[in-house]
Amino acid sequence: MKPSNEQELAAMVANATGPLNIVGGGTWQARNNAKQLYTSGLSGVTLYEPEALTLVAKSGTPLLEIEALLAKNGQCLPFEPNDLGALHGVKSTPTIGGVVATNASGPRRISAGACRDSLIGVRFVDGNGTIIKNGGRVMKNVTGYDLVKLMSGSFGTLGVLTEVSFKLLPAAQASASVLISEDEKTCAATMARALGSPYDVNGAAHVDGITAVRISGLAGSVEYRAAALAKLLGGKIGEFDWQGLRDVRAFADQDGDVWRFSVKPSDGPELAANLRSLGASKIMFDWAGGLLWVLAPGGLNMRAAKYTGHAMLMRGDALPVFQPQPAPIAALAKGLRAKFDPRNILNPDRMT
Repeated sequence: MKPSNEQELAAMVANATGPLNIVGGGTWQARNNAKQLYTSGLSGVTLYEPEALTLVAKSGTPLLEIEALLAKNGQCLPFEPNDLGALHGVKSTPTIGGVVATNASGPRRISAGACRDSLIGVRFVDGNGTIIKNGGRVMKNVTGYDLVKLMSGSFGTLGVLTEVSFKLLPAAQASASVLISEDEKTCAATMARALGSPYDVNGAAHVDGITAVRISGLAGSVEYRAAALAKLLGGKIGEFDWQGLRDVRAFADQDGDVWRFSVKPSDGPELAANLRSLGASKIMFDWAGGLLWVLAPGGLNMRAAKYTGHAMLMRGDALPVFQPQPAPIAALAKGLRAKFDPRNILNPDRMT
């Protein structure tokens, strides 16, 4: 099933007699045999106003196409969306709808916020085949239900996105990375110190014994701030693969399950130690220690580690993908699903 417009999509959903897997770029693989519903036919930028820092695009538009358009005008999506196709072993490019559905956000999240923080409008088709619009093309106070935020990170379980609107930012003229050699025990404190400095850090990570802190902006300013930050942290200016970290490329060709832990940044080092005691073979820190990418032998339950936060199985089949929710939140989620998709046909079992 591949609709070419919103009305066709609405009719397909309304007339569906069984479950549907929503497929954008195909970077997320379904775990059931439901009928495939492709959004790639809903493609194209419908509004782009560089002077207003606003973009509206259909959900099936490839992310690379949008990034190329913005780059021509010296602009970018603030949240640095990732591409996990290589991690999942597929040769495809994410769609902007898939980015929103998964709330995909890269290293810049610590300064610019997540995808949902840049999203200002959505159009989608719910499980009854009804077309719904929420938000708009400008930032404003929300009255009523904020469906824009609700749809971001819902993984297609509440509706099939057809159009999304974003606020944009000017692209950085230059970037520099300050590197500090240290172990995992001290990296969170170093990253916290960097973020607490006046040097406007927009990336903080730790990989293979190296803590990396990124600064971006005008060339002259970046040079000054990077030098000052290097002196403050006792590090040096060097190269770091931020895009590789963003897309988790280090794990792409490695056997094993891949986990994603979201915790309080100061808890990152202790959690890493607990995960290693359970058998984790490699760990990468992002978001100043608030996000841990974990590679572990297949079938090991990394949720057995002691932590306060959220764990998600990004690659692997032995366990549920999402962490079980506390009863009150699970009840709210069930109620929302009953309202937006009463037949339970949109991405069934995706978030269970």
